[in-house]
Amino acid sequence: MPPGAPTAAHGVAPPPPAGSAPGLPPPPPPEAWPPADATVVANQVSKSFGSLVAVSDVTFAVRPGVTALLGPNGAGKSTLIRLLCGLTRASTGTVWVAGGDPRTDLEARGRIGLVPQQDGVFERERAVDIVALAATLSRLNDPVERARHALATVELDPDMVRPVGAFSKGMRQRVKIAQAIVHDPAVLVLDEPLNGLDPRQRRHMIGLFHQLGENGRTVLVSSHVLEEVERFGSHVLVVAQGRLAAQGDYHAIRALMDDQPLRIRVRCSQSRLVAASLIQSPALAGCTVGPDGSIEITTTDVRTFRRQLAATCQHLGSRLEEVMPLDDDLESVFRYLVGIAR
Repeated sequence: MPPGAPTAAHGVAPPPPAGSAPGLPPPPPPEAWPPADATVVANQVSKSFGSLVAVSDVTFAVRPGVTALLGPNGAGKSTLIRLLCGLTRASTGTVWVAGGDPRTDLEARGRIGLVPQQDGVFERERAVDIVALAATLSRLNDPVERARHALATVELDPDMVRPVGAFSKGMRQRVKIAQAIVHDPAVLVLDEPLNGLDPRQRRHMIGLFHQLGENGRTVLVSSHVLEEVERFGSHVLVVAQGRLAAQGDYHAIRALMDDQPLRIRVRCSQSRLVAASLIQSPALAGCTVGPDGSIEITTTDVRTFRRQLAATCQHLGSRLEEVMPLDDDLESVFRYLVGIAR
């Protein structure tokens, strides 16, 4: 168990009361917390800056593999990352990462690789020199060769003589990732690492993160973009307003909204005629036609609505141009999760 980690089963459902109904098998015992294979543990962690509470009473444990840290801008993700990497001290609570407290344990901190959201690179230097410096600071043998290998891993030419200050945003981002992986860290923490990358580079980086996770590394990737979530992996931590709003499988978290009224925008020809026909459906809770002719639907039964929409358009000879969910975005998921957490 991590030193300083709680010994109580915090965050785990308490055992049921004695005296279960006759004939029913006893329920399985709750899982010990934190898990024995956890490499990142935050226990009742809060961080305040004066009267501003950036992180509030956050508790979670992360195992090896890829975990997405999700939250809208300003949710507290970057502050939480700074806490996990020992760059700032928690106001209350304890943090344990890669074998120790990253704030005080130099060996534990040396097993962490960090890709910050800010650039933080020496703009007049070559990429190989910047990454070799990171290797030297990690006391690696042959730092230049290690730097060359790390740059090749992120698909950058180690022989480039152009200074990093002349690089594009995506190239600078890959230099930061090379710095973070040059010492083969046990825990890799990345704050919005895909910013500035083109689609092919994004695919390559996501593949690299998965490869590291499959090799037993712990990869914690922050993002505020919903479309990136499933590509990072199914396990997520959802942060909203400085609090841990949800954690677990992304699909299960998204399914929490399935019984909630969802808004859908429809664009089609003869929209007013289509809307007048659809409004009679019990699957609809609301239907309005906008000035541009688009229809905004509120429904509690998406599957039934989609079937009825297709049948209605076919019957009326309407050309269906767009069916766009308006609530299937990260901000909407957060609003819902924060609402049920209160």
